[in-house]
Amino acid sequence: MFYLTKTPAILKAVYSSCIWNMPAGTNAIYLTFDDGPHPEATPFVLDQLKKYEAKATFFCIGKNVIEQPAIYQRILEEGHSVGNHTHNHLNGWKTGTDKYIENVLLAREYIQSDLFRPPYGRITPFQIRMLKKQIPGAKIIMWDILSGDFDLDINGEACVQNVVFKLKPGSIVVFHDSTKAWDRMSYALPRVLEFCKKQKYELRAL
Repeated sequence: MFYLTKTPAILKAVYSSCIWNMPAGTNAIYLTFDDGPHPEATPFVLDQLKKYEAKATFFCIGKNVIEQPAIYQRILEEGHSVGNHTHNHLNGWKTGTDKYIENVLLAREYIQSDLFRPPYGRITPFQIRMLKKQIPGAKIIMWDILSGDFDLDINGEACVQNVVFKLKPGSIVVFHDSTKAWDRMSYALPRVLEFCKKQKYELRAL
């Protein structure tokens, strides 16, 4: 599986209307979690964040919010941010614009947020324009660091290294609260949180 754990500048330039990292003026890091709420992974993540007094942002799938309303409510009650990740985890490159926007708006009925992250990071420039037309004020959040926890060919320690060696103030980091990522995420997240604590990074929600 080929992917870049650090987003190249050229990609940020091509999709310049998206947010790839936050301003580096503070010592803040922004952890994000995609694909939940999940009945096991999300409570684990929330417990770890609470242990380290960290805040994060959860990009939720609409159908999962319907299936796990109590966990979604816990995310909100514990002071984290949420974002829209479509209703059915659609790949924008493989989905017509009308269907894609309709799916985002369906998820928006359950996820009250102007933050949006396209599944797989795959969205067309036209879909971006249509999304911002339908949701004035929408912010499309990408990332500058992928943990790689979705990759079945690496282990948890590799995920830790993917993050800690590339972190810098303002970084937006992607983990997944999902079944597929569980083995690697559950190993890597506590170690990344401990690293951030030692480096005195402030862990903020978007």
